[in-house]
Amino acid sequence: MNPNRQIVPGISVSSSGQTKIDSALRNVLVDLAIDLEKATKLPVNIELVVAAIRLAARKYKIEPTKPITADDPALVGILVPHVKTAFSLLQRYHRTNLTEDD
Repeated sequence: MNPNRQIVPGISVSSSGQTKIDSALRNVLVDLAIDLEKATKLPVNIELVVAAIRLAARKYKIEPTKPITADDPALVGILVPHVKTAFSLLQRYHRTNLTEDD
């Protein structure tokens, strides 16, 4: 039995919550990050792209059986609000940790 839950082909989550990414998706995720930077005007890295994909999947906005591609404007449109959410949460996390360390 596979303890990982597939988010989309090439991205799965273990029972402990760890995200596993197939190395074949690296270029796709980089290209998506570039497109999402343009769309959101935020600094987007692969981790934010994966977080957005996980958030979108949680809301059933993307199909778990459909492979993700970098040349999918509809996917970029779906991921934009989730990138903004993940970025906001990340900023809040860093502000909280900086405040606690001071």
